[in-house]
Amino acid sequence: MSKYTTGEMAKLCNVTVRTVQFYDTKGLLHPSDLTEGGRRLYTDGDLTKLRLICTLKAIGLSLNLICGILESELPGKVLSLLLDEQARQIGDEIKERQSQLDIIKVIKGHIGDMTTIPENSIIDIENMMEKNKKVRKKFRSLLVKACIISIPQYSALVWWIVGGPWLPFVLCFLLTIPVGVLLAKQHFKDSAFICAECNSVFKPPFGKVINTSGTQKARWLTCEKCGHAGYCVETISDGASASMER
Repeated sequence: MSKYTTGEMAKLCNVTVRTVQFYDTKGLLHPSDLTEGGRRLYTDGDLTKLRLICTLKAIGLSLNLICGILESELPGKVLSLLLDEQARQIGDEIKERQSQLDIIKVIKGHIGDMTTIPENSIIDIENMMEKNKKVRKKFRSLLVKACIISIPQYSALVWWIVGGPWLPFVLCFLLTIPVGVLLAKQHFKDSAFICAECNSVFKPPFGKVINTSGTQKARWLTCEKCGHAGYCVETISDGASASMER
């Protein structure tokens, strides 16, 4: 069995030595052995685990969520579903870009006589612009609401730190709770989840989703189809997909 030092692990996974050490302190990757001098030693299994951690980190998972996935019953299956969902999103973006490219080629081919541009190309352009407008509007709306929540809260916190009364901060904190719940409800309205055990897609009630651990990519839920409790990967619900296509 091969043994690797911290430096060798870092080099093989293209990360820094401090990153490997940090994962140890966070409980993600403990060394399998120590030398007499106290240096960390890792096995092939540890190397595979570090590569899995790096993959999960690269697709945007938090360290807390990665730790939870590694301790779950089906870490490989959850990773596979996360990659499938990432591939689906990229595929959708590619299709949209290809559609835009095709429309541009059609228009460019008729640029000498604009009256000969096919009507369906004009309709496609209008639909595409409308779709992009909806996406931008939703993003701006969420950004504005997040700022509305954060600015008063941080202002009250700074005021309290520099010697002001604590009551405004507490009141701001209490007022932001229902606003945060409304924002979360708006996000999860278009979400469904894929079970890592049976691959079924289900849409749990908002109350169950908000009271579980996880992120926007995966949450700890109980599958409504097979009853398996574990990390389920978030995806777009059928209703939201149809709405976006329109």
